[in-house]
Amino acid sequence: MIKNALKYRIITYGCQMNLHESEKIAGILCQRGYTECESDNDADLIVFNTCCIRENAEKRAEGNIGALKQRKKSNKNLIIAVGGCMTQQKGYAEKLHDEFPFVDIIFGTHNLEKFGELLDKKIAENLTVIEVKEKEDKITEGTPKTRTSYPNAWVNITYGCNNFCTYCIVPYVRGRERSRDPENIISEIKGLISEGYKEITLLGQNVNSYGNDLSYANFPSLIRKVSEIEGKFRLRFMTNHPKDFSEELIKAIAESDKACKTVHLPVQAGSDRILKLMNRHYTRKEYLDKLEMLRAYIPDIAVTTDIMVGFPTETEDDFQDTVALVREAKFSGAFTFIYSPRKGTPAAEMKGQIDEITSKKRIMQLIDIQNSISCEYSGKYLGNTIEILCEGYDAKKKKYLGRDVYGRMAYFKGDNSLLGKFVNVKITKTGGMSLIGEMV
Repeated sequence: MIKNALKYRIITYGCQMNLHESEKIAGILCQRGYTECESDNDADLIVFNTCCIRENAEKRAEGNIGALKQRKKSNKNLIIAVGGCMTQQKGYAEKLHDEFPFVDIIFGTHNLEKFGELLDKKIAENLTVIEVKEKEDKITEGTPKTRTSYPNAWVNITYGCNNFCTYCIVPYVRGRERSRDPENIISEIKGLISEGYKEITLLGQNVNSYGNDLSYANFPSLIRKVSEIEGKFRLRFMTNHPKDFSEELIKAIAESDKACKTVHLPVQAGSDRILKLMNRHYTRKEYLDKLEMLRAYIPDIAVTTDIMVGFPTETEDDFQDTVALVREAKFSGAFTFIYSPRKGTPAAEMKGQIDEITSKKRIMQLIDIQNSISCEYSGKYLGNTIEILCEGYDAKKKKYLGRDVYGRMAYFKGDNSLLGKFVNVKITKTGGMSLIGEMV
């Protein structure tokens, strides 16, 4: 019997999808009487929810797992579990067990909802539990969640991915794309709004293809249904894929009084040759045409993107095509990455891998260009009053923080009761991706 005094700690790597899945693991543990703690030294159970999208996340996780070896020796009752994308890779669970035999539970992305049962099995049998299902199950509804992101809440609408970009491991560790029933999504969101959440972010590897496996729903129709829910709240979604970003979806965003006027639309590269090697299924022109259409319907839309440099065989001309696209697109912000080979993906086997020095030089040039554009974008806020949803408090800056509908972060002073409230802030100073202001 698990006692209420037992404490857990979850260490999460990766994106919002992983953070939300850690909320599910926490919900499962809370149902079993566990309480969260902030220190590894106080924990009876430590769970690593891993990511393998980039090599540095994988190496960081392995380093942190290895650091617990001595702790496990001194505390035989400590339970260590490792799950997520890293363990779902073919053959990795066995490799992990060989290198870190002190790990008690190893589970994959398709076993997350069953984590409570795996934990019970470990406690009952006192043996190492390794369960990594190769094939995904149907979507499990009703998994308990202990949410940690108030006033924001993440809501999965799809699982898996069908795109098979040549650099990406996700389809291999997340499985094929599966869409949740829209009524289940709407019911979950209504519950969150009634609980006081003020911002909902719909999650999927490619939200635009939501409903492709259903005969009665698509993403634009879902946006419209969510927008009909009563109450004041904001709606965001990620991530989009340009090949599936349609005029119908743009219209749904434009017509919604809930959808934030910001879209994250990853371009990855500005060279048609590289985009084809990446298997992205659109050209530079097609991407820019969709951007133009988006801005025609919503002139003040803020567009952010992902850009990768150093993809195999990328020449200086290819890179300059990306630079030119960034200058033309004028993104409000961009997440830039150096290509990281992932074992098991086609790109990892391509000839012409780019050396680290060249990749770093290119990404620094790209960052400087985008920072200049971002600063120019932020400068337009100076002297204006904007509505901010207060999301937290920065202890170092001694200021509250929150975003506007365009996704810009603002810092401001206020009293102790602002979390989760909409406040008006006059911007007095601007930076690259952030703003500073005063409540009015």
